[in-house]
Amino acid sequence: MSQSPTILEKRLYTATATATAGRDGRVSTDDGNLNVAVVPPRALGGSGAPGTNPEQLFAAGYSACFGSALGHVARAQKITPGPVSITAHVTIGPVGQGFGLAVELIADIPQLPREQAEALLHAAHQVCPYSNATRGNIVVDLRLKER
Repeated sequence: MSQSPTILEKRLYTATATATAGRDGRVSTDDGNLNVAVVPPRALGGSGAPGTNPEQLFAAGYSACFGSALGHVARAQKITPGPVSITAHVTIGPVGQGFGLAVELIADIPQLPREQAEALLHAAHQVCPYSNATRGNIVVDLRLKER
């Protein structure tokens, strides 16, 4: 049974990016703040030339957004988590006739007790826009960095 798509109550911000030539071209934003070469990684037959790829861009966006969601939840719960870092591993692989993604999010929250950090991690997963967009579509594993 599929979910109904989420309808925004209010549009707060719209990012606009344009890619030319797919995985072997460039991607840039309309404000000029991002303008990078896109190249396939060696693991996908690329030359290893300097540049990024869609999976790295997704990992960067998801980790940054998730970190902000975690901060939001911490503030709402009146928790001071200390320095937090989120590492996203985004993996691409075959699914049926096409391709799919899998994500692992690793949170480093060293100043909180493990149980409290895990609760915060799972609460952030409920409010993060990337988590909400991927939920039910791809596997997203959450874990705390080993201490």
